[in-house]
Amino acid sequence: MKYMSKIESVCVYCGSGPGTNPKFVQAARAFGRILARNEIRLVYGGGSIGLMGAIAESVVDNGGTVTGIIPDFLKARELMFQRAQELIITDDMHERKRLMFERADAFVALPGGIGTLEELVEQITWAQLGRHRKPILLANIDGFWDRLCALFDHMRELEFIRSGLTFNLLVATTIEDILPMLTTAAASVAEAEKEMKVAEPERM
Repeated sequence: MKYMSKIESVCVYCGSGPGTNPKFVQAARAFGRILARNEIRLVYGGGSIGLMGAIAESVVDNGGTVTGIIPDFLKARELMFQRAQELIITDDMHERKRLMFERADAFVALPGGIGTLEELVEQITWAQLGRHRKPILLANIDGFWDRLCALFDHMRELEFIRSGLTFNLLVATTIEDILPMLTTAAASVAEAEKEMKVAEPERM
């Protein structure tokens, strides 16, 4: 059985705003540098503002490669990132999320809002249902995701997350920990388990 030997691309979910904590933008820029220096492609939502813009700018500024995937109706609102080496404009959000899944070897959630949460939870749901085993990681910068982790614990206590519905969610508290954690997790994932087990994941 062939296993993932190297993570070549990471999908990053994050806010189209910067947030009020400067550590969030700093973290996005730092992770962008790490991706570029390790020759790992950034796959993300294609915007040039907020944390989305910060990480994309950082990757490109440090010689890395960016794939931006953005729905047509968001090109103006999120100011499509023109410096990306690859820009894909989709018809809708479903196509965007499907392509982001297909282009990525792993998923990282930086701080963000409802859109970030929705994309993250959808990936967790697919993993929970056994549709894929690509690593999923929360970048818990300055405790941003603490309440979400507590909610997951609450769900487990009440047995809404129970045997057969568990999922492996990685949590990193520093940017430097992200790539090593993803690499370790990916080492146990067979290449076949990277593929979504249905043709159109958004219909699940």
